[in-house]
Amino acid sequence: MELSDFLEVSLLMDYYKNLLSDKQKEYMIEHFERDLSLSEIAKEHDVSRQAVYDNIRRGIKILKEYEEKIGFYKREQEIKRNLLKLREELTPEKLEEIIESIDL
Repeated sequence: MELSDFLEVSLLMDYYKNLLSDKQKEYMIEHFERDLSLSEIAKEHDVSRQAVYDNIRRGIKILKEYEEKIGFYKREQEIKRNLLKLREELTPEKLEEIIESIDL
């Protein structure tokens, strides 16, 4: 897994890990947050390395599906970009335009 993929999964876990099964969540936390190898996780849970791998792969797929459907991470990134742009270009007119564009 490349660093960019690892970072993406870590970020998506912040948003959606509580929607995973208990086993998937536990294995993914141990792998991505505690930096345990698949073998270490397997030994700790008395399961095969393949079982750990399969659960993590399914968990990653589920996290990506949640992001596609719900889009919390994408939305947060859009807000961050807009705030940075706003900081650079703030005028009273621009502020009024932004307030009007917010769909509450």
